[in-house]
Amino acid sequence: MAQTMRPNTVGGLFATDGKPHPLQDTLLAVTLVLGITSFVTAMFHDLHLLSSWTGLVGIATGAYGQWVSETTRERFGLILGLGASAVGFFLGMAHGGLFGGVVG
Repeated sequence: MAQTMRPNTVGGLFATDGKPHPLQDTLLAVTLVLGITSFVTAMFHDLHLLSSWTGLVGIATGAYGQWVSETTRERFGLILGLGASAVGFFLGMAHGGLFGGVVG
């Protein structure tokens, strides 16, 4: 009868252990938004400032989110956000960098 004893995972969208994780969920949402923003703006050469800065901040929030995450669902979303942030960051750096190609 062990198969009838399943844990209740209805507690939250990303909480597979049934406990609320407000900090982790917030970091996940912020990382995903920054990652999508960085990735999309990296496709436009003139938006390299926005792309590189949102990518850098997305990488930082995603790394901290990975450090404090508690469930696999949180980590999965954070990895998606981190990947998008990294691609956007590196393309933004290739198009002009964090400071707009200022020399001196």
